[in-house]
Amino acid sequence: MLLALLALALIAMVLAAPLGLRRLRDWRARRPTRATAGELDLELYDPGRERRAEQRARELLRSCVNAEEWGMYRDLGFIRVAGRHARREIDRDRGAHPAYAYLVYPHKPIVAYVPETGQLLSEYCVEFPDLTGGGGRHRLPASDDVLAKWMALTSDEDRVIRRANMHLVGRQLDPARVRRDLWRLAEWERRRGNREQVQQSQR
Repeated sequence: MLLALLALALIAMVLAAPLGLRRLRDWRARRPTRATAGELDLELYDPGRERRAEQRARELLRSCVNAEEWGMYRDLGFIRVAGRHARREIDRDRGAHPAYAYLVYPHKPIVAYVPETGQLLSEYCVEFPDLTGGGGRHRLPASDDVLAKWMALTSDEDRVIRRANMHLVGRQLDPARVRRDLWRLAEWERRRGNREQVQQSQR
């Protein structure tokens, strides 16, 4: 009798096995799978990545611009680029100077102004996205953004201005802040000129 029961139980298990396996496969298919590190679309967040990227960008910017422009960016946070197509006026004491120039900020519009009077002309919105897609970033490091604008203005100013969205200053940048930056630039140039005079007198 016991042997017959064991035989029946064994037959029932064999018959039920396919059904159990099918249910197990269905359950596994419905269960969300945990992606492994290699399957993740986004890299794990590295808090030092942006700092290292900015450091590399600063080194590249420094190697491309001249000493005055690099010092300006290092000390003031922006670079002045002279307008290339306007007639250069001649001042007996100060020499040649452009009739207009640009202030190039990181991740902000380019500002055109008149160096002689400080008159603000226009702001030009241009964008240089990070096409590498590294780390999910969509913006270039600050120094790379400044370098991209500097290169565009110095190589093909007309094309940059033609393609930019132009507005009066105040659309994105506070005119008071820009005027304060122009004052800081004038003070920076005055101190730099004084240092150069001292260095020349010591030679």
